[in-house]
Amino acid sequence: MRATVLVRPKAGILDPQGEAVESSLRQLGFPVEEARVGRVIDLDVQATCAGEARGEIERMCERLLANPLIESYEIEVGE
Repeated sequence: MRATVLVRPKAGILDPQGEAVESSLRQLGFPVEEARVGRVIDLDVQATCAGEARGEIERMCERLLANPLIESYEIEVGE
């Protein structure tokens, strides 16, 4: 089963990459309020249903893919 995990810094956490992107976009003339830089992780997991896959991926996020203290994550599981 295919799944995508989007990991990004939580609100209030410094994001130097996001600040650099925001500054550069403004210099190029784009009216940007804020930019946050995260990462996308595509996974192909063995699971019998979407709920099982989501549970397994949540454990992956808690243990390795994201730092829950400073990052949030969203999981999208394909059928």
